[in-house]
Amino acid sequence: MDRLKRLEAVQDVVLEISKLSASCNDISDFLKSVHLAISRLMYAANFYVAIYDEAQHSLRFAYRVDEVDSFPGASQSFTLASPEQSPTAWVILNRQPLFMTAADDEARERENPEWGSGTRAEYWMGHPLLDPQRHPLGAMVIQIYDKNHSYTQEDQKLFGLVAGHVSTALQSLLSLDRLEQAVKQRTIMLEQQVEERRKAESLQRALYQIAELSVFASAEDRKFSRLHQILQELMAVPNFVVALFHEDTQEFSVEYFVDEIDEDMTGSRFPLGAGMTSFVVRKKQAQLIDRVKLNALVSQGEIQVLGNLSTYSWIGAPLFADDRLYGVIIIQSYQPALTYTQADLELIAFVANHVAAAFARIRADEEVRQAKLELEQKNQKLNLTLDTLKTAQAELVGQEKLASLGRLVAGVAHEINTPLGICVTATSHIVEEFSLVKNDFSEGKLDEQGLTEFFNMLDQALRITTNNIQRSADLVKSFKQVAVDQSSESIREFDMRAYVEEILFSLQPKLKGKKFEVKLDCPVGIKMKTYPGAISQIITNLITNSLLHGFEGAEKGTMLIQVSKDPDNDDTLLMTYSDDGKGMSSIELEKLFEPFYTTKRGHGGSGLGAHIVYNLVTGPLAGQVKASSEPGQGLQYKMKFPCQRTIAINPV
Repeated sequence: MDRLKRLEAVQDVVLEISKLSASCNDISDFLKSVHLAISRLMYAANFYVAIYDEAQHSLRFAYRVDEVDSFPGASQSFTLASPEQSPTAWVILNRQPLFMTAADDEARERENPEWGSGTRAEYWMGHPLLDPQRHPLGAMVIQIYDKNHSYTQEDQKLFGLVAGHVSTALQSLLSLDRLEQAVKQRTIMLEQQVEERRKAESLQRALYQIAELSVFASAEDRKFSRLHQILQELMAVPNFVVALFHEDTQEFSVEYFVDEIDEDMTGSRFPLGAGMTSFVVRKKQAQLIDRVKLNALVSQGEIQVLGNLSTYSWIGAPLFADDRLYGVIIIQSYQPALTYTQADLELIAFVANHVAAAFARIRADEEVRQAKLELEQKNQKLNLTLDTLKTAQAELVGQEKLASLGRLVAGVAHEINTPLGICVTATSHIVEEFSLVKNDFSEGKLDEQGLTEFFNMLDQALRITTNNIQRSADLVKSFKQVAVDQSSESIREFDMRAYVEEILFSLQPKLKGKKFEVKLDCPVGIKMKTYPGAISQIITNLITNSLLHGFEGAEKGTMLIQVSKDPDNDDTLLMTYSDDGKGMSSIELEKLFEPFYTTKRGHGGSGLGAHIVYNLVTGPLAGQVKASSEPGQGLQYKMKFPCQRTIAINPV
């Protein structure tokens, strides 16, 4: 009959757990009801259920009742111990029930001193709570400290049966609990974010007001009261002082003073000495001082208290800008309830930096205004002189370019005279011979031999005329293209080698009758789209400079023009010009590109040749140029500029 009654009680407990799982939404209430139900089946004065979070590997006691030991709060989680350290962890991680007597527990502790914690029970029985996939949900534990009670094997089986039903019910409750916990955590997090955002917006607004205010607009308009108002929007500032430093007297003057205890000290002065204000000046950074720190600093002789001794919390920030002291900002509290923090210190330090920057700006503005007044008159004179010099320089550069073009015209004209003269002579001879043949023919004296001699003379004269006319045409064509490029100042497409050859052909009159040679090392097919006139002017000036300066007193010489693509950038052209003339000293080389610098002053040198080269390379060609030379080693120019120039400008 007793066994039948117990079986009926077990059935009632199982049904009750099923009903509770469907109607109960709170894990603690559910487990409390389970505890009461188990108490009807066996001794259950000490009972707890531990919930395991596999993802976090953590444990919390969702329900606990114990006659001896105390447990953490139901919401407190902690890392689960290893199976060798805790019987609860052993049950959960091994997913097996564990039944121990006091002797069993003591034996395990002898094997492992780290085993177990809390008061040893006479009987300890734990059963894992598992989901259908046998993943651990936690453990249900019951224990006895009283030797007058014990658990039978039937109790262990019943406890396991109840644990299985609790596991089934616990799955849905844990899902709901986790959802509620997630909602709570999300709500708390959102509330924190809203609060942090509100604080951040308030801080940003206040800092913007401080920055916009710049504390004051001028030395005569010091808005320290407005600064005080802005700070009070961020923190409690019942006592606020601003004192400015005077370098000439080494004193502070109180410019703004609000205090709950002391009388108004606005306008008063005190020296830089050993007080708290002077302490932050010596430290050159903001200081947070409470009563304990104040007493320590006083005992160490770091500070002498000159004002009220009832200060509870004090912040002082020096106004330093560019290592120059402008004053201090001070806030303080006389009440224990108002204690300033490190965040408050950082805020006041930030404000102090803005105030100091404003003072520095005012001083800089005053110095700038004074310097501006002094410079304006000088600038007027200098501008007039500079305009005059620029006009003169522009005129001289233009004259030099025109003179270069004029010399080119004169040379080509002289060169064309010779072939044209030959053509005139040959033509005159043809006319004269034709007249003689015509007379012989009219008089019947023209025989076969005479006609043959006339044809031979005519053939020779025409060949001479044709060759010289072609030479003249080539000279005119080359001159025409180079001259147009030098004067048009426009961008066009051209082949680099062919164009340089045209330039050199037009410069042949300069080299005629002399033992000076120009060599060209340039591959065929380098396509350019830039200012050809700039390139023509550069080569012309460089060759002219070599003939005039580099080969002075020399009987012969060689000039080399090397052109290639930049191996690191296919869109960039490298051009090197060098001669084997007398070279230049380092002092002369430093002044090479300066306008009007020449070693031939009064002997045909304008001092603008190299200057024009520099301006053309760095201006229209958008490139770079460097020169190198040593006495007796010739002169070398290295130029680099883009092959494609798309932005049209006015060349120098």
